[in-house]
Amino acid sequence: MTMTADPVLQCYIHNIFGPPSPLIKNYLREAGFWHVATIGWGCKLDPKLISELIERWRPETHTFHLPCGKCTIALEDVHLQLGLPVDVYAVTGSASSTDWGAVCYKLLGVIPNNINGGRIEMG
Repeated sequence: MTMTADPVLQCYIHNIFGPPSPLIKNYLREAGFWHVATIGWGCKLDPKLISELIERWRPETHTFHLPCGKCTIALEDVHLQLGLPVDVYAVTGSASSTDWGAVCYKLLGVIPNNINGGRIEMG
């Protein structure tokens, strides 16, 4: 099946032009995301390939359905391929709350026992 690239995806790919702003560089390094922010530099991204992968992704099972079988991306895969730390605190968006258990339940569907302020200790 031949896919045509999604116009939004095509626009996004052409707008990856260089490094993140120097204003956030230190924040990305501190959070352990600098490597991820630099992944796209110098790479030729194939919009048709990316579109095909998007078509094969099944969000209900978190798997890619490929001709050779199913493929699941585990947290360990992300750690090995992107160099992101997965055994410390999780990085989330900004949230102001006095009831972090409620925030966790809304986002994760459970209330973990290891909440430390606005952080969840990972291990």
